[in-house]
Amino acid sequence: MEKLSNFGDRRQTGFCVHCGGPTETKDHAPSKVFLDKPYPADLPTLPCCKECNEGFSADEEYLGVFIDCVLSGSTDPAKLHREKTRKALINNSNLRARIERSKKEADTLGGGKIIVWQPEEARVRNVIVKLARCHAAFELNEPQLDEPAHVMFIPLTLMNNEQRQQFEDHPFSGSLQVWPEVGSRAMQRVMIADEAYNEGWLIVQEGRYRYMAVGDGNVVVRGVCSEYLGFEVIWE
Repeated sequence: MEKLSNFGDRRQTGFCVHCGGPTETKDHAPSKVFLDKPYPADLPTLPCCKECNEGFSADEEYLGVFIDCVLSGSTDPAKLHREKTRKALINNSNLRARIERSKKEADTLGGGKIIVWQPEEARVRNVIVKLARCHAAFELNEPQLDEPAHVMFIPLTLMNNEQRQQFEDHPFSGSLQVWPEVGSRAMQRVMIADEAYNEGWLIVQEGRYRYMAVGDGNVVVRGVCSEYLGFEVIWE
């Protein structure tokens, strides 16, 4: 991603992106737990209060590790794909036990057995909305402090072809009336050739994280973690 400054309305900045409180620290968007080293040089950051920043940490670690456990099919650190999540499980036996308890064996229609994983949905939702708030503020200069009207998260593999196509497409594709706020990073990306920008999606790290943020009355934010978990958050 190209490093772009925000030239939008400054009244939309200068406060915690999550609660509107003081700007005591910076919040990475996406969180580093969803990325591998070396991190992108221009990883987006947003102003954040200390309480909010620290309050998301446990849920972010949970979701990052949970996704890798599902993709690896195990909570054994030696079998995980990512160094960051392996270390997290080694250092946090309670987290490993918690995720292990979410693993269940289910019967298939053919009489076989499969492993299914039941996430802690409240924790996942907390992280998804946090990420979406950051992306809306960073890209569109439209901070969203209220609760969203719609929150969805689902593995991409569980979408049918029509759902997947709709998810991947720009929400307002074909419309010439959709213009981001003048000075916002989203407007600048329309005007420049940002190599990380592809059909509305911003690639933060290939195979690890991508997102899009679109404003047209409604604010729509979509993202994908590890090319596995897709999410959509909408503020009306």
